[in-house]
Amino acid sequence: MRGVIARLGPAWRTIAAHGAGAPQVLNWLGQCQTAAALFAGDIKMRGSVSVQLRAPSTVGTLFGECTDAGTVRAIARTVPGATLPARLDAVGGDALLAITIERPGGLRYQGLVPLEGERLEQAFEGYFERSEQLPTAIRLAATDTVCAGMLLQQVPDEGGHGDRAPSADFERLGFLFRTVTDEELLTLAPETVLRRLFVEDDVRLQPGRRLAFACSCSRERVERVLLSLGEPEARAALDAAGAMAVRCEFCGQGYAFDRSMLDRLFHPPAAAPGADRRSDGPAGA
Repeated sequence: MRGVIARLGPAWRTIAAHGAGAPQVLNWLGQCQTAAALFAGDIKMRGSVSVQLRAPSTVGTLFGECTDAGTVRAIARTVPGATLPARLDAVGGDALLAITIERPGGLRYQGLVPLEGERLEQAFEGYFERSEQLPTAIRLAATDTVCAGMLLQQVPDEGGHGDRAPSADFERLGFLFRTVTDEELLTLAPETVLRRLFVEDDVRLQPGRRLAFACSCSRERVERVLLSLGEPEARAALDAAGAMAVRCEFCGQGYAFDRSMLDRLFHPPAAAPGADRRSDGPAGA
């Protein structure tokens, strides 16, 4: 068996401080963020893992991401005035839950998760059962100050072959796994949680890593977005004074633009004759 346990404190409080809406939205956003951290720790690859819950008629969009560098970020775009259901499988027929893996070089894989069960963790367990054929147990919990989760998974036989049905050991450990309470997940040290659950088993702890909030926004990225919108739409966003501010929804960072900046963006000065036309490449984000 292998597993991952994750908890976000300061990083989650930074995310929650940006405003996630109703308590139910905040709870689900925390679970999405924790799930992304668990999956990134389970896969151990370069790139990022994101979890997105979209339900335009009720919830809106919830998005959580974790990178191989241990950086996390999340955002909630809620539907004003919408009534949120208590159960996940009641969020509406337009709902979609997706797990996306992005690797360096633009490689991207996305799996869609049916909204089955009352809780997000049940939907994710169903995803692993269908797409990976790996018996998996997941627990998720979140408040406005901390979010945490655990993942337990049966390791495939050598070479990736063999019976993928739950073994007797997985059934036994899964039963113990599900006895952990939200309070234990959110308050106890991870080592304490694991040793309380699996007191009769050989639990081998691998080195952990810190998770921290970080945003990949930059002025260069905002400029690329404006270029993709086109000059007429970008200029239409200017106010009466000929200025506009673009705010990152993840971190709150603002980027100011005026008419002269848009002039230079959409009509850069031509290079002087004979000038070196070599480029250092695209600006980093």
